[in-house]
Amino acid sequence: MQLVAVPTPPALAHRTARTAVTVAGPDGRPAADAEVTVEQRRHEFAFGNSGFDFVPPPGDENAEPGGPLAGLWLDLFNTATLPFYWRDVEPVRGRPDTARLLRAARWLVDHGCAVKGHPLAWHTLAPQWLLPLPEDEVAAAVVDRITREVTGFAGVIDTWDAINEVVIMPRFDREANGLTRLCARDGRVATVARTFDAARAANPRATLLLNDFDLSAEYEQLIEDCLAAGIRIDALGLQTHMHQGYWGEDRTLAMLDRFARFGLPLHLTETTLVSGHVMPAEIEDLNDYVIDDWPSTPAGEERQADEIARHYRTLLGHPAVQSVTYWGLSDDGAWLGAPAGLVRADGTPKPAYDALHALIKGAWWLPPTSVRTDGDGRFELEGFRGDYVVRGPGEPGDVRLG
Repeated sequence: MQLVAVPTPPALAHRTARTAVTVAGPDGRPAADAEVTVEQRRHEFAFGNSGFDFVPPPGDENAEPGGPLAGLWLDLFNTATLPFYWRDVEPVRGRPDTARLLRAARWLVDHGCAVKGHPLAWHTLAPQWLLPLPEDEVAAAVVDRITREVTGFAGVIDTWDAINEVVIMPRFDREANGLTRLCARDGRVATVARTFDAARAANPRATLLLNDFDLSAEYEQLIEDCLAAGIRIDALGLQTHMHQGYWGEDRTLAMLDRFARFGLPLHLTETTLVSGHVMPAEIEDLNDYVIDDWPSTPAGEERQADEIARHYRTLLGHPAVQSVTYWGLSDDGAWLGAPAGLVRADGTPKPAYDALHALIKGAWWLPPTSVRTDGDGRFELEGFRGDYVVRGPGEPGDVRLG
């Protein structure tokens, strides 16, 4: 029996599978000694990016999602994160603006992408109309908002950051907001439980994440406390914005090991690497670094390309990691104005885009490959877990590897 295999480094053996495939001819019988073509269609691993640019602008709900960078985006990523910031979604109580988000989500699904909503509950960008409400009414509004979004998008978006940045939530002091008051009154665990319970009731099949940028022991303790309280967390969200420089393999692996001990899938929900100067190390809150111009440089772009390849190899090499979302495709509109995109502001790909493409659609991908079946119409397929298509004398057939 002939073998079709994607060359796989030993460090990524846990990302692969092997199966025997039987090819049917036009008569439905096994096609013996037939020439067939095998091609990969999708990775099981979630290679994600924010999909904010796919959301039509306010007042232009009928605009077609996409845009000039859609081809570059779709050629690399299979998972999109869409923005559900409550202040933007429901600036006026009872008048949610979600039609544009639903249109973008459906467009992405139609183009073969999985979609995640971010986030259902977060103190930052909470609506201003929560401010005068007593805590019990804030709690009811949170539950109503979660129920509405998770129910309304079920089947299109079934993965959610259920609650975001809870470690800092009860002591957040950058601006007054209803969720900080509520979390300070009820405590972190009760606040997490409220959001997870509401989302789970709205869509029992949903994948719900606890997500945070604070990867300290406080986050570990919060996870322990939530699990001890019986909260079902489907995956842990870990933000890794590296505006202050690449962490390196050792620090990244140590961090992953600390959170892998909970036995839950790890999602790297927000990852960035800059292609210009790095932010000074003494900056504690990245939001405090404000400059007029943060350019991408040729040397910085070469460094970014090297670092992103090393970072993704490290993440895929860790068996607990299930998903990686790079936070933004382009420098145009990038968070904090940093040159963190994989594409320059003028729309041209940086070396980092090419380096990542060479991995996801090169070293980790099976292009159209010919093979001949044996006397029983079979061949063996070994490669990265995901979806493949087999084309032979009969109708094309889909193969799920993994």
